[in-house]
Amino acid sequence: MSWHRKRIKLGACTVGALTAALLVVSTTPAAASGTYSGRAYIWGNGTVTYSDDWDDEGLLQTSVHSSSNATCLWQRILWADGELASTSDVDGVFGTQTYNATVAWQRDENNDWNAGLLADGGVGKQSFGWAAYRHLFQTGGSSAVGQTLYLKYSGTHNTFNLRRLPDGNYEFVDGDGSWRKAGYDYRTCS
Repeated sequence: MSWHRKRIKLGACTVGALTAALLVVSTTPAAASGTYSGRAYIWGNGTVTYSDDWDDEGLLQTSVHSSSNATCLWQRILWADGELASTSDVDGVFGTQTYNATVAWQRDENNDWNAGLLADGGVGKQSFGWAAYRHLFQTGGSSAVGQTLYLKYSGTHNTFNLRRLPDGNYEFVDGDGSWRKAGYDYRTCS
């Protein structure tokens, strides 16, 4: 085989390998990074009622989505389960107090459900999808795709209302009684 042919074959193999590597990287879902599901809101599609809605949520912690309505929703969960003392602690800012309350909540969930959570202070797939969803109860509407579903989070100390809109995005009742979308990239909650 001539040197020219060898170079062409080597070049073709190199291009093929680079193309395959690029396809693998470009088709990897955003959720695989472990930091964000890629959606703008807490979301669900009702494939199994609502129990699997939160199993692919983005991360909330002191350095990721730390000022957001998604953090506000998480703080309402912490308040409902007695880890935050009052609704005035629900401000949408994932700071030291929310971090410490999250670690305590994760430890409690492990004790109550043997959930296998790491008590690391970060909120993601395990905290939302394997533990928090257990406290959701349907109060009205329909769990069918494209319908509004009304839910209640029933914590150990308090409850609050949520709803899944027809587009799958979640809303929660804020401290002032308003419905707020649980978005990752903005904070309007109070």
